[in-house]
Amino acid sequence: MKRRSVLKSAAMLAVAASVGLAAVPGHAQDKKYTVALVPGLTTDAFYITMRKGAQAAADALGVELVFQGAPDFNPVLQVPVLDAVIARKPDAILIAPTDTTQLVEPLRKAHDAGIPVITVDTFIGNGKYQTGSGNADFPLSYIASDNVLGGRMAATALANAIGEGGGKVYVSNVKPGISTTDQREEGFKAEMAENHPNITVLETQFNENDANKAASQLQAVFARNSDLKGVFGANLFSALGAGNGVQQAGQTGNVKVVAFDAPTSIIDNINSGLVDVAIAQHPAEIGYYGVVSAFAHLTGNSIPVAIGTGFTVINKDNVGDENVAKYIYSD
Repeated sequence: MKRRSVLKSAAMLAVAASVGLAAVPGHAQDKKYTVALVPGLTTDAFYITMRKGAQAAADALGVELVFQGAPDFNPVLQVPVLDAVIARKPDAILIAPTDTTQLVEPLRKAHDAGIPVITVDTFIGNGKYQTGSGNADFPLSYIASDNVLGGRMAATALANAIGEGGGKVYVSNVKPGISTTDQREEGFKAEMAENHPNITVLETQFNENDANKAASQLQAVFARNSDLKGVFGANLFSALGAGNGVQQAGQTGNVKVVAFDAPTSIIDNINSGLVDVAIAQHPAEIGYYGVVSAFAHLTGNSIPVAIGTGFTVINKDNVGDENVAKYIYSD
């Protein structure tokens, strides 16, 4: 099977749909490969949707997909799961590492055991693989949304929601060291600095993925800055917590909230005004590309060291559009 045919089919079909991705044509093979998908956590709609895309590709290609992860996004919990997956000796591992540094050596065990590693959604090291330098360049590929671009899109959406008057905004983030949310913050700040001089970005608030803490932080920031006009939640918990803080401060409509990610609950959140804008990733495409890429490598074909997927901006004006709603994550 040609690399070109596999990846071209994946590209065409992944763009055509999200959760309901059409399958690439089946391909006969001598061996039934097993690919393990280790998500950041098992209970999140983002990773559930990623699993569905991965399963669509696995079904089409005759691959056995193993889905095994921890209930929380935590390297302490993820490493034992990874060790158990390595012990099963799958033919390839797709993983969303929960820390850029703490997962390097655990994943090296897989690499040293001859199991190809592809990271999805998040990365280890700096995410630049197969360079021949550094201690974290051994994964074959990184498949994910361009999170810097996603942060820029969030900044643009928030600036548009605030309007010409400008004001102060801040980023509600989880904690340093998570590749995706670090990059979203980076992109957000860069876009504001370069293209929205009338908006001041205040110090980032880290909430440890605690929505209640994010709500309290919003109220504290507003108490210090009465001209606060917006907040960017770098993940869903951050955004919903900040949104609750806005409500508790009596500032709904005055302080705009942009959320990153879009589970089914985002429809109610947008319609109720808790969230003004959501930036939806395409996790089904990530899972789909992951399995297709693993299969291509296992069947002797080269694969790109990085594959990017897209975004959809959702707001009150388009949340009811079926062409937009299909990108809301399935739980």
